[in-house]
Amino acid sequence: MEDLEEMLFEEFENYSYPVEDYLLESETDEKAPLGVVHWISMGLCCLAFVLGVPGNALVIWFTGFKWKKTVATLWFLNLAIADFIFVLFLPLYISYMAMSFHWPFGIWLCKVNSFIAQLNMFASVFFLTVISLDRYVHLVHPVLAHRHHTQKNTLLVIIFVWILASLLGGPALYFRDTVVLNNHTVCYNNFHYNDAHLRLMRYHALTWVKFIVGYLIPLTTMIICYSCLIFQVKRRSIVISNKHFWTVLAVVTAFLICWTPYHLFSIWELMVHHNSYFSQMLLSGIPLSISLACLNSCLNPILYVLISKKFQVHVRASVAEILKHTLWEVSCSGTVSEQLRNSETKNPCLMETAQ
Repeated sequence: MEDLEEMLFEEFENYSYPVEDYLLESETDEKAPLGVVHWISMGLCCLAFVLGVPGNALVIWFTGFKWKKTVATLWFLNLAIADFIFVLFLPLYISYMAMSFHWPFGIWLCKVNSFIAQLNMFASVFFLTVISLDRYVHLVHPVLAHRHHTQKNTLLVIIFVWILASLLGGPALYFRDTVVLNNHTVCYNNFHYNDAHLRLMRYHALTWVKFIVGYLIPLTTMIICYSCLIFQVKRRSIVISNKHFWTVLAVVTAFLICWTPYHLFSIWELMVHHNSYFSQMLLSGIPLSISLACLNSCLNPILYVLISKKFQVHVRASVAEILKHTLWEVSCSGTVSEQLRNSETKNPCLMETAQ
């Protein structure tokens, strides 16, 4: 058991980051209370859930079922799907924190919950990168965009993004495990029980893959795309007549603000993990960075409504259509006797319904 606790001390991250702190405190206190930082983190996650579920559901409903299928709506539809799946699983993580980091949901939900978090991170940043590339090609190389800017090619890219994100998030399904420590079941990364060198190597490898593939490369790509786009717009006097460009830029900026602390703390944890001087800073910074990353999943729908005039127009038109249809049904409804009397007088509502 001592070897297992020592292994957990070296590996806490993501959803098991408080293990070290909890184990150390629980030696003198049977039930360690949650700190203020963890309550703030839990509150931010609750906010992400409350706003993220209806917000992303609204975007999925409009872009997936009400609006005309275009390349742009398909990008935002899949981005909303990734965020929606993630926020649906947030109550598990919130409960985990509220119960002093006790995981009562079993090993498979431990694996699936972590996999969904990784899937959302990679899928979101990949779709934002593709959207940035699409905007650049569409505005700067319109002939090339017209030739290849088809829904078939878009669907192929979407499938590729989901497969790649699933593969990169796959290690969570393999390594995530549960163990009982101090009467608490912990969901953690079980990289290896016996080989310390292999544990450390896998831990470093997965952390750097998340940082390079899930952050650094997409960030560099998006910066290059928007820098070249701004340069070409000024040099060639390209007119951007709608708010789509600024909506995309706001979504990308929100992603960077929300996810940058998470990746910075992950890298910092690798560098100073065995330095007790920084342990308290890590124990405070990592939960806040995770909750900030969770908050990103509810921001995109808010940005669509606040910035995109086109989205506002579509929402108002769709809501008006729904209200009109609902009021029509109410006006044409009644008791059976009323419907029979109306049928004798050829009520236009019933006639239209019969047709």
